[in-house]
Order: sequence, then structure tokens, then C-alpha cells
Amino acid sequence: MKELYSFPLKMHVGAPDVPAVKEGQKVKRGECIAEPKGLGAKIHTSVSGEVSKITDNNIVILADEIQTEDYVKIKECESIIDTVYEAGIVGAGGAGFPTHIKLKAEIPDGYIIANCVECEPVLHHNIKMIEEKPELVVNGIRYAMKATGSKKAYIAIKAKHPEAIQSLEKCLNGSDDIEIKKLRDMYPMGEERAVIHEIFGKWLEPTQLPLEAKCVVLNGETLANITRAVEDKKPVIDKDITVIGKLKSGKEPNVFSQVPVGTSMKSLIEKCGGIDGEYGEIVIGGPYTGKAEDLEKASVTKISGGAIVTIPLPEYKGPIGLLVCACGANEERLRDVASKMKSEVVAVTKCKNVEEIKGSNKCKTPGDCPGQAAGIMYLKKQGAKRILISNCSDCSNTVMCCAPKVGLPVYHHTDHVFRTVDYPLTRRLPMEEQK
Repeated sequence: MKELYSFPLKMHVGAPDVPAVKEGQKVKRGECIAEPKGLGAKIHTSVSGEVSKITDNNIVILADEIQTEDYVKIKECESIIDTVYEAGIVGAGGAGFPTHIKLKAEIPDGYIIANCVECEPVLHHNIKMIEEKPELVVNGIRYAMKATGSKKAYIAIKAKHPEAIQSLEKCLNGSDDIEIKKLRDMYPMGEERAVIHEIFGKWLEPTQLPLEAKCVVLNGETLANITRAVEDKKPVIDKDITVIGKLKSGKEPNVFSQVPVGTSMKSLIEKCGGIDGEYGEIVIGGPYTGKAEDLEKASVTKISGGAIVTIPLPEYKGPIGLLVCACGANEERLRDVASKMKSEVVAVTKCKNVEEIKGSNKCKTPGDCPGQAAGIMYLKKQGAKRILISNCSDCSNTVMCCAPKVGLPVYHHTDHVFRTVDYPLTRRLPMEEQK
């Protein structure tokens, strides 16, 4: 039976792409089907078939019944930057910033940072790839170093992944130009300014980009895609994905390597045995920054991290206050969670560390946060009997130091996710992480 694959025209920072194909047109796996208009990245079909429908938002392709792993290779380019552009590589960690733009930086006295932190809990595909194919990351680092002129690189990875670290060490074979940095296990340790702080001991301002610290930060899977583009002329047509949650296969993570972009999330969930009974949400992404999506509509994109099937959300039919954090869910997502809890939102405030920049919330010092007492007292004075927060590990720790003392029970917007898979809730940090 033929399947439909959906390709959003916006899988990156910037404007939506412009279709380069027409309805009814036959296409082959790897062929470019959309091109950027200004800031953006090319989109290639992951399947061979016929263009079924083109809308303002996506391109739908009816896949041929017989598919192969072969693909149309990108053209030969003179530079790594051009190769990365032709391959349509973007930040695979979720941000989706076009990688060829980052590699235009000239940093002969700077650094490439491989962000292998896999910051969001319950996602496991980056670490598995590093354990099994570390050369994809290491070679990608070297190509990035060549493109930018950098002479030094760091691999940022949580210390709790000894097998992945050993795999990288074996691949590096004593090289002194690429150094592994072991980081603490707390959220959002993978935020690029937090990574830079952990390595160099300095905070960038929320308005500053990593380049102001002479750094180019690239996600581990993004680096793997650079390697595939340079060595195999492969465009970004496949994505690593974690599927986890209330599944008939159990609560353990299911890692799918190199899933064709455009694949329905529903089909991946069915490969895990399907959903186990009643469920709450299908969260696409990670617990902290992911959003609930329709099971029938969600599909794999270049920036997808995972699909999480959750237990039903708890109910609280009373007045609730929202504490918005730049490192987690935004106000829209918190209101969505509150609505599903049947709660009445009576007040909203922001984390003390939030700074609004060009309409977006930015954290001043991600993962290193001040007290939240003022915000908690404001929500209480506005009539909130309970609060719903989206804070990082450290901010949540400060909330728990004051909210219970003034009689406000705390929900975290990740609670139903972590309860589904028996993970610790975001509450008080262990003492060693508070130092």
C-alpha cells in the first residue's frame, strides 16, 4: 500500500521554502523539492514517488510501493560550506538554524563546539549514534574546523554517558586538537550559552551569539549530517528519532536511526506496538520544549527530536498561576497544559531571569538561576491556589524552596511526561548539583 509523506516548507529558521516541484511530478529520493527564499535551507524528498499536493505549508508526496536506500546525490562543490548548503543541513537539535551560515564564520583563533549533551531527558538517539558511529561526529568536527579555520574543538557531553565517551576517546585516538568536556546532568545544560559557560567559565549576554566568544556550536547529529554530505554527497533526507512513553512495547526508549523525513509519527508509534490504552498527549520534541500535536498529522522533520506518548494529565479544577521560563514551555504551551488540566488561569508571570529580546524570551544565565520568591508571591496575591511552572532544573529548585512554604502546591509542565516513563520529577536538585 502506498503511503503519504508530508514535508513542511518550514523546517528551519527563516521564511518557508518555495516549492521547486509541481503537483503530479515524479520525484526520486534525494531530489530537491523546495528552495529557500532568503534565510533557510533546501528541502529534499526522502522517498521516490509522485507529488500529490502542494499547499502554502507543505508538500505531500505519494511514495512508490517499492523504496530503496539509494538517493540522488547532491552536486560536487568546491567548498564544505557550499556542500552543506546543497545538502540542506540545519541544526538537528531543534533550533533549525541553517548550518552553512554558521560555517561562514572565520575563527582561526576560535573553537568548534560539538553539542552532544542531548539536553532533553528521555531522548536517546544522539547518544546511541555516538556510541555506535562516533566517526560521524568526529569527522564532522574536522570538516567544520576546516571550513571556519578553527584549530581547536571541544565535545560537550554529559558525564553520565561513559560508553559514548569511551567511543569518542577511541575514535579520537589521542588527538589533542579535539577535547572532550564532561558536563553535569541537569537541564538545560545543552543550551549553547550554558555549554560555553561550562567550558570557558564566562556568560554571554542574552543578546550575544556564540560567535562573540569565538565559538561555533553544532549539534552532534548536525555534525553527522555534515560528514554524510561531504563524504557521501547525501542530503538531509533521514532523521534519528526517539519514541517513548505509554506504549505496548513498554516504557523503554525506542530509537529509530535514519527514518525518512516526512514519515508519520503514528507509523513509528505503531512499530512500537501502538499506544497502550488511554493516553494524554503526543508530545513532539522533548519534555521541556516539545509541544502536543495531533497523532494523525505529526510527521518527522529535519528538527524532530522525539515522539512521547503520555499518560492523561492530572485534573485541578481551580485557580492556577503560570510561571513562564525561557528554558522551557512558553506561555502558550503552559495555557495548553492548564486547559487540559481543567484549571482556571488567574495570573501569569515570568521567571526572574527572563529577558525579552525581539519578542522571544531569553534566559540571562541558563541553568544558573536566581530566587523566584517575588514571582510566587505575585501569583498567590492574584488568587492562585496552585502554580504551573516550566522552569529549568535550577529555577525549579528555587521555586520549591518557597512555593510550598506559602501554601502553593507546584505542578511542572513535564510532570505527566516523566510520570509516564518513571523519571524523577523536576523539583529539588540533588545537593551535588546545587553547588
